Amino acid sequence: MIKIPGIITIELKHILLPIIFIVSGIIIYNILKTAITKLSLSKTKRLNDDQLQRIKTVNMLIINIIKYIIVIVIALAILALYGVNVNSLVAGLGITAAIIGLAFQDLAKDLIAGIFIITEAQYEVGDTIEVDGFMGEVISLGLKTTQIRNYKGATKIIGNHYMDNMINYSLHNSLAVVDVGTDYAHSPEEVEDVLNKLAKELEGKIKDAKGELQIWGINALDDSSVVYRVAIEVNSMKQFEVERFLRKKIKEAFDKENIKIPFPQVEVHNGK
Repeated sequence: MIKIPGIITIELKHILLPIIFIVSGIIIYNILKTAITKLSLSKTKRLNDDQLQRIKTVNMLIINIIKYIIVIVIALAILALYGVNVNSLVAGLGITAAIIGLAFQDLAKDLIAGIFIITEAQYEVGDTIEVDGFMGEVISLGLKTTQIRNYKGATKIIGNHYMDNMINYSLHNSLAVVDVGTDYAHSPEEVEDVLNKLAKELEGKIKDAKGELQIWGINALDDSSVVYRVAIEVNSMKQFEVERFLRKKIKEAFDKENIKIPFPQVEVHNGK
């Protein structure tokens, strides 16, 4: 115990214990910070710049939360050491936190959802997703909101906690499918022979293709045409571009081999 005549009496523990608390807090903080950083770095292989930036953002958020928790715990421990009624203080803080939580519950939901979206890689910037009927490309992904732009240029900003019914079209390859009708006068063998020749000619020439063009055969027997279907696996969301390319090539091949594609006609009879 240290006595200062005429002023105060200070116990040694009131000097040493706060220092020990603070040093211990710094050590714990640095250990947890290093562990989190190493854990995240072990998962950064083959990630692009956007993904790396999101991992850094989440790391920063988690580290800051840990820092604030450690600071609060140490501050309460030091106050209790000096005889402050910590229980009433904690109760007051709890009521304040509850009021703030009710006022900002949507914000908290967005932040929590944003953390899960980023850590679980539910979707990335550049992915094509659909939310409540709005389909477009993800152009921005933050902890609070996600921005989606459709093909018309319209941008929709959605709170992350509303993304639970999201559909991601970019997780797997897409399938380009083309149906084409031919005249009933042409036999299936004749038409399929032309399509098979075209498939061989297009080997390695179809942009974004992930396989070979497949001839699935007759898909429907319509009133005025026999409908054949061809398909090919392509990179995600590239099916529309490939389908347009295939329709052009099929039309050229059919014209070359005199395969007729039916079109609506009206016959007028002049009865007497």
